[in-house]
Amino acid sequence: MHDHANSIPFGFTKQNFPPGTHVCQIYTDEKERHESVFKFLLAGMQAEERISCFSEKVNGAALKVLLEAEGIPYDEAVRSGALTLSGTRDVYYQKGHFDPEIMLALLKDYHTDSLEQGYSHVRVIGEMTADIEEISGGDRLLEYESRVSLLLREHPITTVCQYSAHDFSGSMIMDVLKVHPYMVVRGSVVHNPFFIPPEEFLGLSPHHHHR
Repeated sequence: MHDHANSIPFGFTKQNFPPGTHVCQIYTDEKERHESVFKFLLAGMQAEERISCFSEKVNGAALKVLLEAEGIPYDEAVRSGALTLSGTRDVYYQKGHFDPEIMLALLKDYHTDSLEQGYSHVRVIGEMTADIEEISGGDRLLEYESRVSLLLREHPITTVCQYSAHDFSGSMIMDVLKVHPYMVVRGSVVHNPFFIPPEEFLGLSPHHHHR
């Protein structure tokens, strides 16, 4: 196994990327979503990283079969905390409310705790559900995603955010792309031309606005 200290496999693409890469996957087809999740989790397990998956659609029993076919002891991974599967709503909408501060703190603590436990890297794959648009605090989603990009500089969690093209409007998808530096196009992870750096998006650089 050749270990590139500065890059890790994503699984669903042949490319390797530095830890802390923040990727948006807009998918149109369930099979594509499912395969990406499985391959991303598998690559992480094989690299002995710590992994979390937030989704309403991941079936633990099915995942267990797939991972065990690849020689990964699923139950042990879950028991040890190497692999965590949670519902999107359970994680993101605590008490029926979306709060970026809580989420950012959760990611930061997860990363710090993982390194303390001896994991070399941490990866997270999560799917956003369309009810974010109705949830209290949901109008802060883009602020949250932009702040995730800032957080990942200090706490390099490799992060894939999945959004269904069927569940969100085209304009919402465009907005979501603005806050992710990378996107998935036909199975490849590419620099996202729509990306707005967080300093600019969040208005953190005051000199920027004096035209």
